[in-house]
Amino acid sequence: MNIAFYPVPLTDGALRLASQLGVADIVAGRPEGDSGPVWDFMALLRMRQRVEAAGLKLTVLESVPVTDRVKLGLPGRDEDLDHFCQSVRNMGAAGIPVLCYNWMAGFGWLRTSLADRGRGGALVTSYKHELMQNAPLTEYGEVGEDQLWDAFEYFLKRVVPVAEESGVFLALHPDDPPLSPIRGMARIMRSFEAFKHVIELVPSPNNGLTFCQGNFAAMADVRDVPEAIRYFGERNKIFFAHFRDVSSKIPSFSEVFHDEGPTDMLACMQAYLDSGFDGPIRPDHAPTLEGESNEHPGYMVMGKVFAFGYMRGLIEAARKQSAG
Repeated sequence: MNIAFYPVPLTDGALRLASQLGVADIVAGRPEGDSGPVWDFMALLRMRQRVEAAGLKLTVLESVPVTDRVKLGLPGRDEDLDHFCQSVRNMGAAGIPVLCYNWMAGFGWLRTSLADRGRGGALVTSYKHELMQNAPLTEYGEVGEDQLWDAFEYFLKRVVPVAEESGVFLALHPDDPPLSPIRGMARIMRSFEAFKHVIELVPSPNNGLTFCQGNFAAMADVRDVPEAIRYFGERNKIFFAHFRDVSSKIPSFSEVFHDEGPTDMLACMQAYLDSGFDGPIRPDHAPTLEGESNEHPGYMVMGKVFAFGYMRGLIEAARKQSAG
């Protein structure tokens, strides 16, 4: 298990900071200057070389887009799938092994506030479902779950063989927030049972998940987050993990510091170790602290630095517990 950092933006200074903090792995989005429907091989290769020149490993790409035409099964999806598959091939050729993607159609990660006050006045993101009750429908109108599931199965059957050939692991992220519908749009990746179905739908060593703890903690059908970690971890289906917590379950919650939420974070770290998870795990959605701008809510630096130290301490404690 390697602690990872997703610096926003990916600067040389952020890479030096990662090295100073003892972070092993880097998570990145699209290379700067790259554009077009396919993520360019040379841009990916150069980004990996830049990370390795700093003594680190580029192990995960987040947010290679799955278009709404693909997620909703609309005309033009096969063209978009061709582009996605080529991006996966380019990832594999560039030596980047894990792709974190999602199945949220119409809109993605959603919060009703990006600047609520948390501990000591730190700025945190939050979601209050009652504020969305009168929100307008998306451009797609009312969309049901069957449409999304049918399109997802079509996607997996097309993409999983490409991922296997390319050596890329497809790590599906939960819906955030994990409830449905929102703005008339169904959200299907919102439960433990849904993710059991995902890994059974197209069985493959390359079809798995990003275990985002905050989302699993918020899910209505998850009562024990460490137990959920063990279920998927023991099946080698956790390819990537987001280490975070939220104040409560859906329908409303706030992000919290990694050490103050209701989830037993030591038990979670123990579950990763016990289940044999050996992939990248990064702190996610940290509060914005005093003296920082809130330019990238959830992704400022000081809260992540706090989280790195906390995670390192938990890993050490969990390893000592395992050693008896």
